[in-house]
Amino acid sequence: MGYNILPADRYKVISKTILSDIDKKNLMGFYMPIVGPIAISIYLTLWEDLGNDDESPFLLHHHLMSILKCSSKSIKEARDALEAVGLIRTYVKEENVLIYIYELYSPLSATELFNHPIFSVVLYNNMGSEEYEKLAQSYQKKKYDLSEYTEITKQLDDVYEPRNIKEVFDIKERQNADVILTSQIDYDLIVSSVPKKILNEKALNKKTKELIDNLSFIYNADTLKMIEFIRKSLNEYGMIDKTLLKETARKNYELSSGSLPTIVYRSQPEYLKKAGGDTSIRSKAIALFENTSPYDYLKMKNKGVNPTVKELELVEYLLLDLELTPAVVNVLLDYSLRKNNNRLTKGYVETIAAQWRKAGIKTATEAMDFAAKENKRMTKGSSAKTKKEVDVPSWFNKDIAKEEVSEEEKSELENILKEFN
Repeated sequence: MGYNILPADRYKVISKTILSDIDKKNLMGFYMPIVGPIAISIYLTLWEDLGNDDESPFLLHHHLMSILKCSSKSIKEARDALEAVGLIRTYVKEENVLIYIYELYSPLSATELFNHPIFSVVLYNNMGSEEYEKLAQSYQKKKYDLSEYTEITKQLDDVYEPRNIKEVFDIKERQNADVILTSQIDYDLIVSSVPKKILNEKALNKKTKELIDNLSFIYNADTLKMIEFIRKSLNEYGMIDKTLLKETARKNYELSSGSLPTIVYRSQPEYLKKAGGDTSIRSKAIALFENTSPYDYLKMKNKGVNPTVKELELVEYLLLDLELTPAVVNVLLDYSLRKNNNRLTKGYVETIAAQWRKAGIKTATEAMDFAAKENKRMTKGSSAKTKKEVDVPSWFNKDIAKEEVSEEEKSELENILKEFN
């Protein structure tokens, strides 16, 4: 049910989080291109309504209309936009007038935004490739060479003595609201458009609908387009072949836009990166895996040649379908190329990827350690000669010394690192 806002309708604001200066910067840089300036103004005005408390008194919507010089319709549209991107949640109670509760949530961080599978696509589509790239570059992490410095930072127990605290406080934390994807697909139209003899009544189950909704959003396909994709993806039992459905949607997107979704250009989220400081070859490899997108990593491994469509489809599958992180995908690509004479064998990659997903691997370090452990197990029964001939990455050994790395390998890694420093 839709509720129109009247000037006499009341509202109360409740803070579910905290708002920092960085959050305000992210509002302008990331959210404004999507929701528009009126929505951002409303969001910040609601924060001002709180004063120094976690909740405001009851106010009239006329208050918002007067401050922002906006109509009730504009405020309603802007509020809808704020709800859609997870900045507020709205509750309503009907009395002689409508009474609203507006819960405020923090914006996502830059890392969360660029690596969000839905939000990043929305931002990219709203800004365009050039502005999106400029924004991403402005948030790139700066690197500082501290190799000539010695860290002398004190630890907590070096300075302070422990004290027992008996009372436990419920401290307010930073909270984000989930970005909820509302289905834009008319499933009644799908059922009525595809004959029952062709489409099994069990085909449109919950999981399949979730996939259809996600594909519809990522590839910008409406109900009529999805009907076309579904028709091409039905098997002999009238069930939807999910793999074929994804391939059909992907190919249509490539033909219409000439590119793949931006997920192949993302690098590892900051919170899943290893802390810097170590200058060993292994640590440099980790840094490379973490700070390079799978697209750029494949291009680098191809000596500057752009990845093929088949290679990018495989990478997209690893990121979207198996939900591997970018750094883990890079480790997998590196390992697979070395083990298969610099060839990317789809079946081999997918087998390892499924195993890593089951193991819950999220970081480059975890992937490297798991690969080394599995390789050791697989070659345990081999002869010493066979073991010596197996081509494995230099990062297998956690305690690798510089002299153990070939000059060619060391030179290659150093040249690669120069490109991304």
